[in-house]
Amino acid sequence: MEHGQAWTADPHARRTEPAESVRGPMTSKPALVLQLRPEDEASDGEFRAFIEKGRLNEAEVRRHRMEAGPLPQGFSLDDYSAIIVGGGPGCVSDDPIARDPVEARAEAELLALMPEILARDMPFLGCCYGIGLLAHHLGARVSKERYSEVVSAVPCDLTEAGQADPLLAGLPLRFNALVGHKEAVQELPDGAVHLMFSETCPFQMIRAGENVYATQFHPEADGQVFADRIRIYREFGYFPPEEAAALTEACLAADVAEPERILKRFVARYVMA
Repeated sequence: MEHGQAWTADPHARRTEPAESVRGPMTSKPALVLQLRPEDEASDGEFRAFIEKGRLNEAEVRRHRMEAGPLPQGFSLDDYSAIIVGGGPGCVSDDPIARDPVEARAEAELLALMPEILARDMPFLGCCYGIGLLAHHLGARVSKERYSEVVSAVPCDLTEAGQADPLLAGLPLRFNALVGHKEAVQELPDGAVHLMFSETCPFQMIRAGENVYATQFHPEADGQVFADRIRIYREFGYFPPEEAAALTEACLAADVAEPERILKRFVARYVMA
């Protein structure tokens, strides 16, 4: 995909039925993936990961790269079954004076969608950056003061509420997930449900209402996806550059099979109803 080409369906997606559930006919509305990665390789890789790990095909998804331009004129949430927000090198807590104006514009557009998403209780899955977006909108502190995590696979635990949640019920009580973030949610937002935690970051997954979800970890990522991101973001301050090779080896060796089941279940529940 050429940089700046914002509104597309993926032409390379392949249809594979998930093991998580029996899926019925596709809803008449596609899911919308909103991305914030200016780096073409990272953005395309993330989108492919959502397609492959979510078991989507090109008819079931639309894509918009927020840094490539504003949402199309006439944009309406009515046209979509669900919203998925990916990660990116920016942070909700970045200094507004120093941050890139394109990044600031993209974040403002996303924040402007949150009141309607929450009012509708519209299916939403925010991944990494998306948990900061949701928590910030709900009035919780999102900052770099505590709970950042180095690029790694960390053991994450289900809370009691998580064990009862439809996206998590029946999963192991503890499983590894891939993380790497400079900022984190500092307290549970008012009214949100706490679903998952890790020893290093207490808010790994939350829910608002019945259908608005966000994860600090990356449910779309496997070891190769993270290996690619380590190479692409080597100089972005997530880790000392000289540690890239060791981090890559650790991520490739990690058992991170469970998080993608969350993404599959989200797709099966809300996109292929």
